Amino acid sequence: MKIAILFDGASADAAASADLAIVGTVDAVDAALASEGNEIIRIPVHPDARWIERLRRARPDLVFNLCESIDGVAALEPPVISVLELLNLPYTGSSSWTTSLCLRKHVINAALERAGLPVPKFAVVRRGGSIPTVGFPAICKPAAEDASIGIEQRSVVRTTRALTERVDAMLGRWDEVLVQRFVEGREVNVGIIGDAMLPIAEIDFGNMPKGMWRIVTYRSKWEEGCDEDLGSAPRCPARLPASVASQLRKIAIAAWRIAGGWGYGRVDMRIDERGRPWILEVNANPDIAPDAGLARMARVAGIEYGALIRRVCELALQRSRSGVTTADRWALAQQLSGVVVADAEPDLFTTGS
Repeated sequence: MKIAILFDGASADAAASADLAIVGTVDAVDAALASEGNEIIRIPVHPDARWIERLRRARPDLVFNLCESIDGVAALEPPVISVLELLNLPYTGSSSWTTSLCLRKHVINAALERAGLPVPKFAVVRRGGSIPTVGFPAICKPAAEDASIGIEQRSVVRTTRALTERVDAMLGRWDEVLVQRFVEGREVNVGIIGDAMLPIAEIDFGNMPKGMWRIVTYRSKWEEGCDEDLGSAPRCPARLPASVASQLRKIAIAAWRIAGGWGYGRVDMRIDERGRPWILEVNANPDIAPDAGLARMARVAGIEYGALIRRVCELALQRSRSGVTTADRWALAQQLSGVVVADAEPDLFTTGS
């Protein structure tokens, strides 16, 4: 099988740890797929869009999509998937609309909240807008970023003055800032592969330096060996009562279905001091590196990395095979609009009167 791997072309030349990590993931996925005899084509994605023609000429049987941004701009992730959909190429992961929905944190939060799922009180602030009241402590995040970009210890605030200062500073870089009630408690991750739920993981903040907020910041994710990295160690499986674990899984799969997720994903939650779970994020394109959370959860479930990558590909092909053609969809739409759709071909065995 010919498989194209898409990734942000700026990653290979980047100095940031987060971007360089993508190259390592590409290498790992390439090796896993090549070991099973597949022909692998790496296609870096650049703003000039020449990658689209290269993809068309390659005519792959499947696209393994690792492109989380273009030149580091996360908002350009969904359009890349839209190109794959336009070209009718089978691809791994969620659709363009699901990815776009999950990327806009306040939009997915509103959908989850409307469905009755537990979401901490939130609001979005734009330039010139008023500072919302969500209660304290509160946390400020870019409304449309991933990889913990824009999240640091100063993101959590206790006063209106600190909140105003943080929001004003962030609006100098981002157009929209999410302000949300901060939930103090345990942080857990629920991984999803197809319809299967992986063992729940927890972020162990036991070694976080005194006086620091127990959160996963950009430094803790990408500055290996720093104090915040050592203070936020993943642990899988999480030590949870069976009833709590069951509740977390039910909430996670409900959120995943509302978002229209497909293939693989992760739902991040907090458990407050009263034992109540709260959804932090639905991640439609989580890190799938061998040492990242999803692969770690899969290993605990007995799924080695090569098998995980194979399963992700199988789910992509399954979606492709079960898909309905555009012509079929249009015909059905006409029928449901009261239009009598003529047969494409005459029935040669029908006799006239």
